[in-house]
Amino acid sequence: MTEGAAAPPPVAVLLVEDDEVIRRSVTMALERYGYRVASAADGLTGLELFREGRHDLLLLDVMLPGLDGIGLCRRVREISMDPILMMSARGDALDVVSGLEAGADDYVVKPVDTAVLVARIRSLLRRATFTPVPAQAGPPPAGPQARPEDPGRLVFGDLEIDTAGLEVSLAGAPVALAPTELRLLLEFAANPGVVLDRNTLLRNVWDYGWDGDSRVVDLCVQRLRKKVGAERIETVRGFGYKLRR
Repeated sequence: MTEGAAAPPPVAVLLVEDDEVIRRSVTMALERYGYRVASAADGLTGLELFREGRHDLLLLDVMLPGLDGIGLCRRVREISMDPILMMSARGDALDVVSGLEAGADDYVVKPVDTAVLVARIRSLLRRATFTPVPAQAGPPPAGPQARPEDPGRLVFGDLEIDTAGLEVSLAGAPVALAPTELRLLLEFAANPGVVLDRNTLLRNVWDYGWDGDSRVVDLCVQRLRKKVGAERIETVRGFGYKLRR
């Protein structure tokens, strides 16, 4: 940082958790890592706080009074693509699946280990702010190519991806993608026609250094298909997924 330059503002997290003990402990843990935390004890208050302020990431419990975490996630997704991390009770698979289907980017299981929680938050923030790495020089890959007049644009039929501006359009209409959905699409677009298994996608898209829950991949693929066309991403049973050329 140059002398006299203002320090960047702290990352703003909106925590919505009805358990007071968990809410206070998570708030204190995140503040120790330098995050600025706003918290709410129910879904409607959380939605109001979200609409009133600027937040870099939302941390939502599933079971909330009034408006539950799933409903809150859906309401947020109607107006924002900010990263959302859900918290679920241990072993409650239905909560996890419902949260991911509602538009959450990832989830953690309660009780939450602070190191794991911070790692997941950092991973989500990297996905939300990443810059694509320019392709190295070499022979052009097979499949759709960037147009000579616009080297940052990839075309797959009526699907166009601007890798520099991080914009996606389908049949000329813009497509709104959450950060994780965009990273997933860019990973497919960088490997057209190549089957990518779930563990590879977990490492490259979700930044997991370990083999996480593949439901995250499957449900994100489902959401992406709804936005870019179900036929665009093919399931190769027993192996993974590939983007059709």
